Amino acid sequence: MSWKPEVEGIEARRRAARELGGADAVARQHARKRLTVRERVAGLVDPGSLDEVGPIAGHAETDESGALVSFTPANYVLALGRLDGRPCVVGGEDFTQSGGSPSPAGLRKSVYAEELALHYRVPLVRFLEGAGGSVRGAGRGKAGAPGDPVYAPHRFVSIARALETVPVVSAAVGAVAGLPAARLAASHFSVMTPSSQVLIAGPDLVERALGERRTKEELGGPEVHLRSGVVDNLAADETEVFALIRRFLDYLPAHAGELPPERPAGDDPGRTDEALLALIPRNRRRVYDPRRLIAAVLDRDSFLELTPLCGRSQVTGLARLDGTPVGVWANDPSHQGGAMTAAGARKVRRFVALCETFHLPMVSLVDEPGFMIGAEAEAAATIRHGVEAIAAVVRSTIPWVSVIVRRAYGVAAAAHFGPGGTVFTWPSAESGALPIEGGVAVAFRREIAAAPDPEKRRAELEEELARRRTPFPAAEGFSVHDLIDPRTTRPTLCRWLGWTRPLLRRRVR
Repeated sequence: MSWKPEVEGIEARRRAARELGGADAVARQHARKRLTVRERVAGLVDPGSLDEVGPIAGHAETDESGALVSFTPANYVLALGRLDGRPCVVGGEDFTQSGGSPSPAGLRKSVYAEELALHYRVPLVRFLEGAGGSVRGAGRGKAGAPGDPVYAPHRFVSIARALETVPVVSAAVGAVAGLPAARLAASHFSVMTPSSQVLIAGPDLVERALGERRTKEELGGPEVHLRSGVVDNLAADETEVFALIRRFLDYLPAHAGELPPERPAGDDPGRTDEALLALIPRNRRRVYDPRRLIAAVLDRDSFLELTPLCGRSQVTGLARLDGTPVGVWANDPSHQGGAMTAAGARKVRRFVALCETFHLPMVSLVDEPGFMIGAEAEAAATIRHGVEAIAAVVRSTIPWVSVIVRRAYGVAAAAHFGPGGTVFTWPSAESGALPIEGGVAVAFRREIAAAPDPEKRRAELEEELARRRTPFPAAEGFSVHDLIDPRTTRPTLCRWLGWTRPLLRRRVR
């Protein structure tokens, strides 16, 4: 006698698992112009690298002899694979079964995803399309115990540990609610497609609880969450989701105990850019494009902007400088004059934490007029969020280099200079307790009001003070490390990085 019947039972379960919720359910998923979870996992990882974990997890019905009658697979697919040769863990809900609402085995697999990534110390990628829990199963099955991976109070321990240890990426590729939505928020990078939604609760529950009638899109579509900051970036389709995930992870190490991977720069570290000499307008009321500055200073085509529609006065993203991954932070004067809003401060705090966890040096291109002011800013607790951003910066241990390209005013300016950081300044730089316009309005209020032409006197005072705010005294007094020709910013930063790389290597020893 052999074990052939049991082996045939294994193969039968694997065949059933590959069929997901069945041909009709798969066809409905494709009709929505969405991939199945197996297609997503296979589409992301390198061909031939997939090694599924728990392939026959699910629920089987057998006859009296033990022969398989039917098999319902767990509605979560989990696998090990490689991205551009680097190992990772990848998983996601199977929406073709129960709308992704977790089965017992499916929930266990989803919880195990974080544990697996922690065990192997590799990045975790989640494809999220699920409705979270359901009341249909209330009272069925045994309750979880502390040693059970689905025991609710411990479910978030591994999620939190993963965020401290490995890169975590989540993609909303359909309706995402409940625990899947929480998992998306518990990520270093999140992306969504145009037809996806991220919801604490769906329209029916919202209407029942609050009497508020909203569609899924109104509650949690891209227009909502790209601006709320819950989701970082938007992909045109699922193919672009794969590309964004690969690109983001290319800047990061496999885990927090390693340095980010260096690549051949493909760009001259000594490259200068004549356009930088005139990038900052002499007219202080005119704006410029900070992305033009970033493109001129960092390695060509290496900038990946993160969360561009939230906190738009602050521009954050990953890039390479002479082949080394770095964090990049700049102000955008086209939005709130570049001032730090409450949303911008939260964005900066999260970005600094990402760079700190994965050893990315910070390049700060400073044009900070200060915290946003006014009734709306006060109601948004801007000062509290701003101070929390400053606290994240002053506690950081990564190398910092700051280039003051125009303004560095007020308390908010403190967020742009890390401990022990190097500070360069451009000839266009100015700094102080208050921007000139606001400072003149406060300090010379009576003189302006008493003048025959108040607006003319205001302009005269502003122009006079602007002439005095030159960066030369700061450089001459060694309040900054150097005053540089804007055209030489890239080679200056590349030389700084050359001295900084040994500090990075010592961080992970």
